[in-house]
Amino acid sequence: MENTVVTAPVGQLKTNKGLLKTILLSIITCGIYGLVVMSAVSNDINIVASRYDGKKTMHYCLLTFLIAPITMGIAGIVWSHKISNRIGAELKRRGIAYNFSASDYWLWNVLGALIVVGPFIYMHKLFKAVNQMNAHYNVNG
Repeated sequence: MENTVVTAPVGQLKTNKGLLKTILLSIITCGIYGLVVMSAVSNDINIVASRYDGKKTMHYCLLTFLIAPITMGIAGIVWSHKISNRIGAELKRRGIAYNFSASDYWLWNVLGALIVVGPFIYMHKLFKAVNQMNAHYNVNG
């Protein structure tokens, strides 16, 4: 008999992250829902990609409440750049035809802030990328 390694999913990851829901529930909960959603994004990428790329993304709450204030926000910029690239790399590795990378962060979230709607477009693209990655993981592990 051969030793076969089965890569089954640890559990089912949520695929229902959305911009409008996040905005509305964040307003109602005074920002707590936004923290929960971004914490889920950081957990999801660690569950899906860590065994392949050997990386671990810092939990969003640790970043928000401890590291970012100490670094005057620079850690948040670095974190967003890295997680965007990591999600994009995982989409490519899984063969998902959706382009997402740090360039989306810099173009939409940073430069797009000049036209006000840019950060919202970035968040939409981020949630779409994570939903697709999670859906693929839920089926294929």
